[in-house]
Amino acid sequence: MSETEPQHRYNAVLAGQIERRWQDRWQESGAFHAPNPAGPWAEPDKVGRRKKIMIQDMFPYPSGAGLHVGHPLGYIATDVFARYQRAAGRNVLYTLGYDAFGLPAEQYAVQTGQHPRKTTEENMGNMRRQLRQLGLSHDDRRSIVTIDPNYYRWTQWIFLQIYNAWYDPSAGRARPIGELVSAFESGAVPTPDGRAWADLSDEERRAAVDGHRLAYKSQSPVNWAPGLGTVVANEEVTAEGRTERGNFPVFKRNLPQWMMRITAYADRLIDDLDRLDWPESIKLQQRNWIGRSSGAAVRFAVDGSDHSIEVFTTRPDTIFGATFMVLAPEHPLVDAIVPSAWPEGTQGAWTEGAADPQAAVAAYRLATSRRSDLDRQTDGKVKTGVFTGAYAVNPVSGERVPVFIADYVLMGYGTGAVMSVPAEDPRDWAFAKAYDLPYRRTVQPGPDHDEDSAFTGTGPMINSSNERISLDGKDVGDAKADVIALLEADGTGRGTITYRLRDWLFSRQRYWGEPFPIVYDEDGVAHALPDSMLPVKLPEVADYSPKTYEPEDADSQPESPLSRASEWVEVELDLGDGPKKYRRETNTMPNWAGSCWYELRYLDPANEDVLVDPAVEEYWMGPGQGDGEGVVADPGGVDLYVGGSEHAVLHLLYARFWHKVLHDLGHVSSDEPFRRLFNQGMVQAFAFRDSRGYPVPAAEVEEHLDGERTTYTWQGKPVTREYGKMGKSLKNVVTPDQMCDEYGADTFRVYEMSMGPLDQSRPWETRAVVGAQRFLQRLWRNVVDEETGAARVVDDEPDSATNRLLHKTIDGVSRDYENLHFNTAVAKLIELNNAVTKLDAPPRAVMGPLVQMAAPLAPHIAEELWSALGHSQTMTDEPFPVADPQLLVDDTVTCVVQVMGKVRDRLQVPPGISAADLEVLARESEKALAAIGDGQIRKVIVRAPKLVNIVAS
Repeated sequence: MSETEPQHRYNAVLAGQIERRWQDRWQESGAFHAPNPAGPWAEPDKVGRRKKIMIQDMFPYPSGAGLHVGHPLGYIATDVFARYQRAAGRNVLYTLGYDAFGLPAEQYAVQTGQHPRKTTEENMGNMRRQLRQLGLSHDDRRSIVTIDPNYYRWTQWIFLQIYNAWYDPSAGRARPIGELVSAFESGAVPTPDGRAWADLSDEERRAAVDGHRLAYKSQSPVNWAPGLGTVVANEEVTAEGRTERGNFPVFKRNLPQWMMRITAYADRLIDDLDRLDWPESIKLQQRNWIGRSSGAAVRFAVDGSDHSIEVFTTRPDTIFGATFMVLAPEHPLVDAIVPSAWPEGTQGAWTEGAADPQAAVAAYRLATSRRSDLDRQTDGKVKTGVFTGAYAVNPVSGERVPVFIADYVLMGYGTGAVMSVPAEDPRDWAFAKAYDLPYRRTVQPGPDHDEDSAFTGTGPMINSSNERISLDGKDVGDAKADVIALLEADGTGRGTITYRLRDWLFSRQRYWGEPFPIVYDEDGVAHALPDSMLPVKLPEVADYSPKTYEPEDADSQPESPLSRASEWVEVELDLGDGPKKYRRETNTMPNWAGSCWYELRYLDPANEDVLVDPAVEEYWMGPGQGDGEGVVADPGGVDLYVGGSEHAVLHLLYARFWHKVLHDLGHVSSDEPFRRLFNQGMVQAFAFRDSRGYPVPAAEVEEHLDGERTTYTWQGKPVTREYGKMGKSLKNVVTPDQMCDEYGADTFRVYEMSMGPLDQSRPWETRAVVGAQRFLQRLWRNVVDEETGAARVVDDEPDSATNRLLHKTIDGVSRDYENLHFNTAVAKLIELNNAVTKLDAPPRAVMGPLVQMAAPLAPHIAEELWSALGHSQTMTDEPFPVADPQLLVDDTVTCVVQVMGKVRDRLQVPPGISAADLEVLARESEKALAAIGDGQIRKVIVRAPKLVNIVAS
């Protein structure tokens, strides 16, 4: 503080003192504790008097780098909303936890030898400190951490609920696995081969049951990264087919993995999107990810064998145009149909010069295993493949067609096989051209169609008839129906629906994740642990790294770090039939597991007996407990969920799946986890590069103005400016710590909320923060005398204009807060505050409501000013001001006076003025008379109270 600066001026130092004092007071008083309807935090009186609202941010991961100013954008927004809702009289559940399992902490542990728990807890401590200084009004009792055994005990419990459940398509819901056994026994559900349940062996019965479990283990195509020593998810693979972390090559391998049968819920996951108040762009991404398509499943018999290839096609009408077939290189049928020698007369272009089909297929498979799914499906990529040496028979035309493998066909979509119709499919056309394969048009192209390309439009069928069926001349819809009917009559196909969605790969060869509550007996049979043995805690290990291999060693096998903890792995347990030796599952759950259900644990985190008390879940998340606006039928769930659009598919889809299973099994009343979803934008920043193209510290760059031209230098040398994401790599990070030190947390909060609409990305400009600081300094001076520290408000009634502006501001800010329009709320508050600044003495009747309206945005200074206004209690539950409807109507409105259609004057008139009186005023307007001049008024058109048009000649 300078010698000339007033003692009580609101600056960064005073702001810091105020903020720390109020943060301590809030914490000590439990100001933000939300009562429950039942359990240890039950307060029936409060719960009964107030409508509830649950507000939630997406789970943060506690990075060692800490926060930059872009990270808290959503947290500040939800805090503003939560504080407003409390003031509006609601019981607000608002809290935050940490998604603390995952690969970054494990990799850091491998590099440093520190236990990942240590570094993760240190990171969480730093993040808690950073968030606390922002004044976020979380209920700290409800904070959870996924690495806490008391939390992941329930993650394991939910896994067992899913493991011990099956999806009954006739009922459209999940049911306990015991009911499946009863259905097998009664014959309501047929066994895999149709035999009676009593005729099956114990092993066959287990296989039948396991084939229906919602969590199951199977040989599945996965992304194997030998250099990392672990399987990685699709989202962790780059377009170049390498790992995001470490840039190691990735290979497709069939390995035993835990899977979640999310595909059973595909229809509900799509259809229930209509019940959610979510951005349409997010709904569209989920629909596309699930990829529901209707068409036909068609079986092509493999010539000379007992095998057949099943394909799914949305265009069975084009079956006469299928001139070859393509299988995914990973297709399990490939090995069975590839002969040992090339058939006589095989074209050289089909074989890539290989000595025999088996060698050609093996070489191509190895090459394909190094490509990502994204790369394999990239449009414009040269189509490659290999002839398998096998032929299949078209079930409708009887034509014998060659069977290829090609990387553009994936096992992750449909059946992993396609009937190739090059004349009507661009990818098949490109492949046919590359391998000199024939094509046959089955749909009549339009007159302007380029003959040297596939035709994907509609038109009458052609070249599609034989003695068994005639499609020529029919439209696509009728032709589809006729082909499906023939296939079903012949037993070679059926009408069906398929999905792009694949079952969820749910295991990782990593240490830092939730252990599976599964053990295996000496025969390798899986057994679920009873609830009494949960949680299965992670053991201490000396080496956290999975076994790694040479990056190109595609044939290597995963080995989890847990497999080396022999004392933990090999156990003797009594699972109800006496003590026996078992081996624990050594894979761990993926980092998605803990975030699939955390919204439920926020409700009742101290409950040791059940996942969540039913009465508590129904109160906070049950159907009918939300506002229900814009929703077809309220599915229940969190009232407002805020986070980035990068989680549009995977996290949200996985969480919806888990929640629906829990709903089906009767554990929760809500059918969806999140009623309303809002995606905040990003905070971006300018970055600067030197002549070599290397980033330089943005904070050290100097700006130079030369007329209308702006240039930039760093250490005296020119640099170029670009606009991008804030991050360490671009050296343009600004931290909340810096902002709080230089301006105070409230200034930082107001600036972030004033930068633009919350759902849009916005540029960070540190120099612009001073505008938010000036607003708060003016607000402070309107209440506090900077020299004495005493309140300077007066008890005089405000003048009519100020009072009217106050109530318009109350009305507008209330609506802005309710609709998350925080930038416009800030603008309205600045306008009112500036108006008060012009008065000789600020009226208490104006400053009280103004401070209350500013409190959600700048809670610390608002609490301090509220105290200065004479209030002894915190503002936490102080009712929000209410606008007087009579003061929202203007005393006057502006009437536009036109002469011959041109605006000549504007008159301030009463809103209820009559047309006759308004015409008199317009005729007497000096500006209108001057425009008329010597002319004569022929007609006057009056639209009271806003328009008069004088027609003159």
